[in-house]
Amino acid sequence: AMSSIAAVAESYQRFNPRAYLQNNYMPPRADFSSEDCVVPWKLRCDIHGRTLIDIGSGPTIYQLLSACDHFEEIVATDYLEVNREVLGRWVRDEPGGFDWSPYIQHVCRIEGKGEQWKEKEQKLRGKLRQILPIDVHQPKPLGSQLCQPADALVSTFCLEAVSPDRPSFERALCNVTTLLKPGGHFLLIGALEESFYLAGEAKLAVVPVSEADVREALSKSGYHIHDFRSYLMPPSLGKPLVLC
Repeated sequence: AMSSIAAVAESYQRFNPRAYLQNNYMPPRADFSSEDCVVPWKLRCDIHGRTLIDIGSGPTIYQLLSACDHFEEIVATDYLEVNREVLGRWVRDEPGGFDWSPYIQHVCRIEGKGEQWKEKEQKLRGKLRQILPIDVHQPKPLGSQLCQPADALVSTFCLEAVSPDRPSFERALCNVTTLLKPGGHFLLIGALEESFYLAGEAKLAVVPVSEADVREALSKSGYHIHDFRSYLMPPSLGKPLVLC
């Protein structure tokens, strides 16, 4: 299994953040006028706390936009230095980065609080205090960098995309669970029955997991499922999305 995991790590050296963002977060996928646009979504939940860790952030911040109202500190993580650099440049508001303003404006609209999108942008920049390297295949994914477990975790299209098979997917879920305090919440978002995605010239394998596989993995890691939803993506965009 470790050789397979090493092969996955090697394949990610070809990951191109700019191409990934262009492929996945620009039209036609980012069509906010369409009900088929699945990101970002409003999280109607009462999960809140001091610290939230985002597992495998990639070069994106959309998944954290609603969270910045519910947590005092947000920790982004990624295996790839190139992705951590992209996030750091966004936090520092350096020129030339990806334009997330349509996403931020959309989240402000659907949250309906009358918040100005620039306010939300600044709030998230202020709360995104750390951007750390992570390896979900290690028993301690953050090494010794974490002082105390988080109140909540979020992970978006990560675990199934970096695991060569179902057993390694289950182990990765167990590993990241060590970052969560007992009784904490984990918002896990991913693709069901997906086999690959594109990031520039890199065609990256995804382990195809079913709803039953995900439920079983969560149960083995000690989770009680509060809410499990799956959304069928339009044919032009791909396979089902799961939110649990």
